[in-house]
Amino acid sequence: MRGLAYGLRARCLRIGVLFLTACPLTANAQGETIDDVMQHVPMASAFAMRACGVQSESPTWTEFIATAGVSYLVGTGVAYTLKHTVKEWRPDDSDQHSFPSGHSMFAFAGATTLRHEYGHLSPWITIGGYGLATLVAADRVRRDRHYVHDVCAGAAIGLLGTELTYYLKKKYIKTKILDVSFTGQAFSLYVAL
Repeated sequence: MRGLAYGLRARCLRIGVLFLTACPLTANAQGETIDDVMQHVPMASAFAMRACGVQSESPTWTEFIATAGVSYLVGTGVAYTLKHTVKEWRPDDSDQHSFPSGHSMFAFAGATTLRHEYGHLSPWITIGGYGLATLVAADRVRRDRHYVHDVCAGAAIGLLGTELTYYLKKKYIKTKILDVSFTGQAFSLYVAL
């Protein structure tokens, strides 16, 4: 029975990753390419693993979603505040939102979440997440959308914002169990102290 459940989880994970990577492979008129999808694959992989029943470090879906969401919000707030404050021209001169790279921020925030939630299962999960995030950053430089310092800053913001989120979660969230459920008519919140 356990082998069957593992096989089902593995198939779900493969299908999810295949779907995400098979998204737009060519550029459209706005210059969107595969890196617009790939920036979210590390975080989507963490959600896909959880959905397929792989146990994460967060005990409940609520805690998992809240931590992932807050890490994205922290990174987005810092990155987009800097983008609209610094106003550095992109290498291709398309606009003044080069610094820092939002794609790198999202990719490294997702990779860091993947490490925190599933790094205990295998070091290859962590290597895969950070490897993909690095490829996203390198592609942004290769396509003349960012300078190297832009993607390094984006990576640092994503990584450090997520580390800060997990640090604050461990320090200030003292409940062992926090869960939200929906019965069809009402939401309920369960907190065990």
